[in-house]
Amino acid sequence: MNVIFTSAEEAEEAFYDAIGRADLDALMSVWADDEEIVCIHPTGQCLTGHLAVRESWRGILANNPHLTVRIKRNVCWEGVLLAVHSVVETLYLGHEPTPHGPMLSTNVFQRGANGWRLLSRHASAAADSTTLDSTDSNSESPEGGVRTLH
Repeated sequence: MNVIFTSAEEAEEAFYDAIGRADLDALMSVWADDEEIVCIHPTGQCLTGHLAVRESWRGILANNPHLTVRIKRNVCWEGVLLAVHSVVETLYLGHEPTPHGPMLSTNVFQRGANGWRLLSRHASAAADSTTLDSTDSNSESPEGGVRTLH
């Protein structure tokens, strides 16, 4: 799968879409070709490299084939070659109407010859929803939540 993502947002949307479809190949196509990719799941284990990241997602998708993740972008820093997205994830398992989470994730994207790709991801459980509410009101820039790195 050789899709070129023209923005970090497009790559991020493809990542979460692949999770929702339990499509491991599509999910891994979002990751950078760099062998030093890093993924930290809420369990805290730091996974480095394509094989480790792929196997962890294989297990997650096998155990949760109907996982839906809804995100709210808190803060996005965007530069010419690097973008950092701080998001709040709400998880829905199967057909359960009750959400799980929220989770806090930082997704780092790098722009290269093949477009934007996910370089690093760190997810953890949120302390509580009141923390999220106070963060949301203070984190957006006047431009609508996207900040530019110079």
